[in-house]
Amino acid sequence: MIAKGTPPDFLRIADKVLTGTRITFDEGVWLLDHAPIHELAQLAHHVRDRKMQAAGRADLVTYVISRNINYTNVCITDCDFCSFYRRPLDNEAYTLDVESLRAKAQETLDLGGTEILLQGGHNPKLPLKYYQDMLGLFRAMGLHNHAFSPSEIQHFALFWRMSLPDVLKELKAAGLQSIPGGGAEVLTDRVRNIICPKKGGADAWLEPMRQAHKLGIRSSATMMFGHVETRAERIEHLERLRQLQDETGGFTAFICWTFQSEGNRMADVQMAGAHEYLRTQAVARIYLDNFENCQASWVTQGGQVGQVSLRYGCNDMGSLMIEENVVRLAGAAFRMNEYEIRRLIRDAGYQPKRRDFYYNLRQEPAELDAQLEAAVNTDKKRVAIAG
Repeated sequence: MIAKGTPPDFLRIADKVLTGTRITFDEGVWLLDHAPIHELAQLAHHVRDRKMQAAGRADLVTYVISRNINYTNVCITDCDFCSFYRRPLDNEAYTLDVESLRAKAQETLDLGGTEILLQGGHNPKLPLKYYQDMLGLFRAMGLHNHAFSPSEIQHFALFWRMSLPDVLKELKAAGLQSIPGGGAEVLTDRVRNIICPKKGGADAWLEPMRQAHKLGIRSSATMMFGHVETRAERIEHLERLRQLQDETGGFTAFICWTFQSEGNRMADVQMAGAHEYLRTQAVARIYLDNFENCQASWVTQGGQVGQVSLRYGCNDMGSLMIEENVVRLAGAAFRMNEYEIRRLIRDAGYQPKRRDFYYNLRQEPAELDAQLEAAVNTDKKRVAIAG
């Protein structure tokens, strides 16, 4: 239902979206700046529904059980926004040994996990063999290796004196299966020169992704926003992702989240709130017309906002996140168990489904659904008694 008085520019853009026509950069900026929020949400939800109906998943919302293992916090990149890293000689600097890695992997399996998300600092002392052994360990235990951001891969190429394709071939042979989209921040040279100058410009993130996709290694794409970027630069970020997806088709999903300021050199930045997150998420769903999946960022926004984002274009609740350290150290302390994620999905009107990285559905935990049904029936009895 379009409200009376809806701006003509919104109606014109909406007509393009509803007929499957790609919107332009300027139209994306206009939506982010001016679109009425409820109509914007409806439009993003329409795009979500159209894609999910085509996939036979209109009534489903998926999630994955994974663990984020930060194998080292040693880093020489000095990003202003990062609260996690330590310099090589700091007292709190660490690198996990094989027994620690094995213990974390086993705990993940015991909790029903299927995936390890591996991210660490740019540690100049770790050889290729460390990474080969780590990937081989997790692969042998039956876990999916979702590992190493593009900036880590650039770092490997520099310190191992190898080309990007050769690095990726070595890692793939060792057990690398997909690449997380971390480290993108906002893909404009201006922004990256301010907050993470040692990582290089936008192409330093895009090129490892391009080379990975050429080798059949798929990846996710991300955006961390709400710091020094303009809204137009957010759309520039989305445009770069859309162009690379047109070229390779290698991205499985898009995830955006808001910058968290605690404990880093950008602590004086006013963080974006839920309204700005939802607006940006909705525009991203509309703009990224060649992405099948959008994940909710409940880790930074909380479960309730994550649930609301299912009506702002998201079709996935992301990861159960058995362990997460980078965002937690920057001040985001939201946690949920599998029962809570499934409850939020069901309360939003969808069926919760476990998935793997490639969005294939996995075996369902029947005992959790039984608990949910019991809770729903209890609530209904309470309402009847109160009435």
